Amino acid sequence: MYQISLPKIHKEGFLFIGIFLGITLILSLLSSVLGYIGLILTGWCAYFFRDPDRVVPTQEGLIVSPADGVVHAIVEDAETPEEMALPKGKWTRISIFLNVFNVHVNRVPLGGKIIKSVYHPGKFLNASLDKASKENERQALVVETKTKEIIGFTQIAGLIARRIRCDIREQDEVKTGQRFGLIRFGSRCDIYLPSSLVPQIIVGQKTIAGETIIANMAAKSAKPLEGEIL
Repeated sequence: MYQISLPKIHKEGFLFIGIFLGITLILSLLSSVLGYIGLILTGWCAYFFRDPDRVVPTQEGLIVSPADGVVHAIVEDAETPEEMALPKGKWTRISIFLNVFNVHVNRVPLGGKIIKSVYHPGKFLNASLDKASKENERQALVVETKTKEIIGFTQIAGLIARRIRCDIREQDEVKTGQRFGLIRFGSRCDIYLPSSLVPQIIVGQKTIAGETIIANMAAKSAKPLEGEIL
């Protein structure tokens, strides 16, 4: 006999689900049709805040995706956010776009110590725009491994997303793939890698937070991936 396993709900979602249920109750008193619409929207709200477990690779040096979504851009020699204060040199930016149907719980891409965590207020431009990485509201984080290797990653608010939640602070020790925050209602995550690392994903590829491998610290001479839509 098959068992149905429902995903967990992120704790920040319970308030919104309660609000949606309250509105649904009021709507149902006015009209059964409006009540059904309210139930559908409440179901979507619960679906949005789902927080499924993930199978995180444990091999040392693997960098995993911080978000569910689609690889929107891979930019070589990218400009890095000033607040990150990353070491001088060339950096590759990988941007992952999340729509309102993706899981929005974010995960740490690489284990180590958080050496910088900076909130930057800003605009709410469409997160798919390139300039969103510099102009939008964001939370920037930098992690350093035991071998002193550094990468940066950011949570970026978008047109609909108006709330960034980050549960880790500077000096926190983190594990690859652990949950660290959430962005509400559509957003973007950027990862900044040293140019010596070759991305192991391609533009247009779907990612799963904590599972999809972005790069490998131990394979700096790997060739870039190529692919096509079939």
